[in-house]
Amino acid sequence: MDLGELLGRDFSAAVVMFHEAVAARLGLTAGENKALDVLARRGPISSGQLARELGLTPGAVTGLVDRLARAGYAERVPDAADRRKTLVRVDADRLAAEVAPVFASLREAVERLTDGYSPAQRATVQHFVTNVAAILREQTARLARQT
Repeated sequence: MDLGELLGRDFSAAVVMFHEAVAARLGLTAGENKALDVLARRGPISSGQLARELGLTPGAVTGLVDRLARAGYAERVPDAADRRKTLVRVDADRLAAEVAPVFASLREAVERLTDGYSPAQRATVQHFVTNVAAILREQTARLARQT
Protein backbone atom coordinates (compact mmCIF):
# COMPACT_ATOMS: atom_id res chain seq x y z
CA MET A 1 0.00 0.00 0.00
CA ASP A 2 1.51 3.34 -0.98
CA LEU A 3 1.48 6.38 1.33
CA GLY A 4 -1.36 8.13 -0.53
CA GLU A 5 -3.57 5.07 -0.28
CA LEU A 6 -2.63 4.57 3.37
CA LEU A 7 -3.61 8.16 4.20
CA GLY A 8 -6.63 8.10 1.95
CA ARG A 9 -8.08 4.94 3.34
CA ASP A 10 -6.71 3.42 6.54
CA PHE A 11 -5.62 6.55 8.41
CA SER A 12 -8.55 8.68 7.30
CA ALA A 13 -11.04 5.94 8.18
CA ALA A 14 -9.49 5.61 11.64
CA VAL A 15 -9.67 9.38 12.16
CA VAL A 16 -13.28 9.60 10.99
CA MET A 17 -14.35 6.66 13.16
CA PHE A 18 -12.59 8.13 16.20
CA HIS A 19 -14.37 11.45 15.73
CA GLU A 20 -17.69 9.69 15.20
CA ALA A 21 -17.16 7.88 18.54
CA VAL A 22 -16.20 11.13 20.30
CA ALA A 23 -19.21 12.92 18.88
CA ALA A 24 -21.57 10.11 19.85
CA ARG A 25 -20.23 10.19 23.40
CA LEU A 26 -21.01 13.93 23.54
CA GLY A 27 -24.43 13.56 21.92
CA LEU A 28 -23.26 15.30 18.73
CA THR A 29 -22.62 14.43 15.11
CA ALA A 30 -19.05 14.29 13.84
CA GLY A 31 -19.67 17.52 11.90
CA GLU A 32 -20.91 19.29 15.01
CA ASN A 33 -17.88 18.03 16.91
CA LYS A 34 -15.53 19.35 14.23
CA ALA A 35 -17.36 22.69 14.25
CA LEU A 36 -16.67 22.92 17.99
CA ASP A 37 -13.02 22.27 17.28
CA VAL A 38 -12.88 25.04 14.69
CA LEU A 39 -14.65 27.44 17.03
CA ALA A 40 -12.34 26.55 19.92
CA ARG A 41 -9.22 27.09 17.81
CA ARG A 42 -10.34 30.19 15.91
CA GLY A 43 -12.22 31.96 18.69
CA PRO A 44 -15.57 33.59 18.04
CA ILE A 45 -16.18 33.72 14.27
CA SER A 46 -19.12 34.44 12.02
CA SER A 47 -21.33 31.67 10.71
CA GLY A 48 -20.02 32.49 7.23
CA GLN A 49 -16.43 31.99 8.36
CA LEU A 50 -17.42 28.74 10.04
CA ALA A 51 -19.11 27.60 6.83
CA ARG A 52 -15.93 28.28 4.85
CA GLU A 53 -13.78 26.47 7.43
CA LEU A 54 -16.04 23.42 7.34
CA GLY A 55 -16.75 23.47 3.61
CA LEU A 56 -20.50 23.71 4.24
CA THR A 57 -23.19 26.02 2.95
CA PRO A 58 -24.27 28.94 5.15
CA GLY A 59 -27.71 27.34 5.51
CA ALA A 60 -26.22 24.08 6.76
CA VAL A 61 -24.11 25.97 9.28
CA THR A 62 -27.14 27.87 10.56
CA GLY A 63 -28.76 24.57 11.48
CA LEU A 64 -25.51 23.23 12.91
CA VAL A 65 -25.06 26.31 15.13
CA ASP A 66 -28.70 26.05 16.23
CA ARG A 67 -28.07 22.46 17.35
CA LEU A 68 -24.84 23.38 19.15
CA ALA A 69 -26.65 26.22 20.92
CA ARG A 70 -29.54 23.95 21.98
CA ALA A 71 -27.01 21.43 23.30
CA GLY A 72 -25.29 24.21 25.29
CA TYR A 73 -21.94 23.99 23.51
CA ALA A 74 -22.07 27.32 21.65
CA GLU A 75 -23.92 30.59 21.49
CA ARG A 76 -24.41 33.50 19.15
CA VAL A 77 -23.01 36.76 20.45
CA PRO A 78 -22.88 40.30 19.01
CA ASP A 79 -19.65 41.25 17.25
CA ALA A 80 -18.02 43.90 19.45
CA ALA A 81 -16.47 45.53 16.36
CA ASP A 82 -19.77 45.67 14.43
CA ARG A 83 -22.92 45.22 16.50
CA ARG A 84 -24.91 44.45 13.33
CA LYS A 85 -23.02 41.18 13.02
CA THR A 86 -23.25 38.03 15.08
CA LEU A 87 -20.43 35.68 16.00
CA VAL A 88 -20.52 32.10 17.18
CA ARG A 89 -18.65 31.39 20.41
CA VAL A 90 -18.11 28.08 22.20
CA ASP A 91 -18.70 27.59 25.89
CA ALA A 92 -15.03 27.18 26.85
CA ASP A 93 -15.85 25.93 30.34
CA ARG A 94 -18.08 23.19 28.98
CA LEU A 95 -15.47 22.20 26.40
CA ALA A 96 -12.83 21.96 29.12
CA ALA A 97 -15.11 19.93 31.37
CA GLU A 98 -16.65 17.58 28.79
CA VAL A 99 -14.69 17.53 25.55
CA ALA A 100 -11.04 17.86 26.60
CA PRO A 101 -11.12 14.75 28.82
CA VAL A 102 -12.39 12.65 25.90
CA PHE A 103 -9.22 13.54 23.96
CA ALA A 104 -6.83 13.12 26.91
CA SER A 105 -6.06 9.44 26.30
CA LEU A 106 -5.45 10.09 22.58
CA ARG A 107 -3.06 12.93 23.41
CA GLU A 108 -1.24 10.73 25.95
CA ALA A 109 -0.95 7.83 23.48
CA VAL A 110 0.45 10.09 20.77
CA GLU A 111 2.90 11.59 23.26
CA ARG A 112 4.08 8.08 24.20
CA LEU A 113 4.47 7.27 20.50
CA THR A 114 6.59 10.35 19.83
CA ASP A 115 8.61 10.35 23.07
CA GLY A 116 11.42 8.47 21.35
CA TYR A 117 11.47 10.70 18.28
CA SER A 118 14.34 13.09 17.76
CA PRO A 119 13.58 16.81 17.37
CA ALA A 120 14.20 16.43 13.61
CA GLN A 121 11.77 13.52 13.39
CA ARG A 122 9.13 15.47 15.32
CA ALA A 123 9.63 18.42 12.97
CA THR A 124 9.18 16.14 9.97
CA VAL A 125 5.98 14.66 11.41
CA GLN A 126 4.66 18.14 12.23
CA HIS A 127 5.46 19.37 8.71
CA PHE A 128 3.81 16.34 7.15
CA VAL A 129 0.63 16.46 9.24
CA THR A 130 0.27 20.23 8.83
CA ASN A 131 0.57 19.96 5.07
CA VAL A 132 -1.71 16.93 4.74
CA ALA A 133 -4.33 18.87 6.74
CA ALA A 134 -3.95 21.80 4.33
CA ILE A 135 -4.35 19.46 1.36
CA LEU A 136 -7.47 17.97 2.93
CA ARG A 137 -8.96 21.44 3.47
CA GLU A 138 -8.21 22.34 -0.16
CA GLN A 139 -9.78 19.12 -1.40
CA THR A 140 -12.83 19.64 0.83
CA ALA A 141 -13.30 23.13 -0.59
CA ARG A 142 -12.87 21.80 -4.13
CA LEU A 143 -15.54 19.17 -3.57
CA ALA A 144 -17.87 21.71 -1.98
CA ARG A 145 -17.51 23.99 -5.01
CA GLN A 146 -18.51 21.12 -7.32
CA THR A 147 -21.88 20.58 -5.64
